[in-house]
Amino acid sequence: MSVASYLLAILGLAVLMVVHEGGHYLAARRFGMRVTKFSIGFGPTLWKHRPKGSPTTYQIAIIPFLAYVQIAGMNPYEESDPKDPGSYANASLWGRIVTIAGGPLANYLFASVLMFAGFMLGGHTVVDDVSMKVSVAPEGPAAKAGMVHGDRIVAVNGERIADWEQLKRAVGPHAGEAIDVEIDREGQTLHLSPTPGTDGERKGKIMVGPEYKVVPVGVGQAALLSVKEPPKVVYRLVVGLARMISGKEKPELSGPVGIVRETAGAVRSGAGDALKLLGMLSAYLGGFNLLPFPALDGGRLLFLGFEAASRRRADAKVEAKVHAIGLLMFLTLIAFVTYTEIIPKR
Repeated sequence: MSVASYLLAILGLAVLMVVHEGGHYLAARRFGMRVTKFSIGFGPTLWKHRPKGSPTTYQIAIIPFLAYVQIAGMNPYEESDPKDPGSYANASLWGRIVTIAGGPLANYLFASVLMFAGFMLGGHTVVDDVSMKVSVAPEGPAAKAGMVHGDRIVAVNGERIADWEQLKRAVGPHAGEAIDVEIDREGQTLHLSPTPGTDGERKGKIMVGPEYKVVPVGVGQAALLSVKEPPKVVYRLVVGLARMISGKEKPELSGPVGIVRETAGAVRSGAGDALKLLGMLSAYLGGFNLLPFPALDGGRLLFLGFEAASRRRADAKVEAKVHAIGLLMFLTLIAFVTYTEIIPKR
């Protein structure tokens, strides 16, 4: 385990949060709103500075996750002058919509910047998801059973396998049970007996994926890929959530610990992989924040959409309570997922 890789991972994730809040900040300033605080991190303050003539105090707090901005007039429980032109509460509907959407949009656009740099440095990974030839995770169940890169999966427990979804369905129910996997290795038929994992990310998996290769790309192709990849991330987010809500897919959640661990692994693989992963996370963060759930930017936009449709504002204090409940629910979920990631399974 490299401490440096974890520190770089934390720094990279903190940058995504700063970009998100920077989008809110720039949009608010564009519409004349007064930003009173821009904080990188939360908790006890390590450093703060307020430039001469500026209404904004910039600060760095001890816990690097989550940045935030405070905009005058957003808290309905604070005293607000109805004639204050710098108050969020007195801004135009369009100004408030752009300010709320500015954070997710900044993440989405920044995803393309990160991915462009990642493709230029690390090339493009071309995945063969048709032939059923595999790449094998070291020390995984398949590797321990003797499977190697380039083997082609033919059948599982006698069931012919045509695609990766079918492989998941065939292997998933057999966690902890040895299964018969028929493979083709350079024209030779072999039968292996891997045992799918029983817990964590390996549960019901033999830890194989489609065969892939990395090819270098030029500036033009890197630019094209950096535009095409972010919408794919958002699409997979929406489809994945829809499948989980409908019960077609089991929830697979990662908390801060899991995300840092995965990002640190990408850092160890090289700058290209790290930047591409951060780009995916930035697009994911942008898309996730636009979901119409309380406490997320999408939840706030839902209330603004109601205002646009009805031509009257929702009760600001009722909205604040809804978001507070949503935030509590998210923090509880994050705490639970983090606990399961930290506490070793028995």
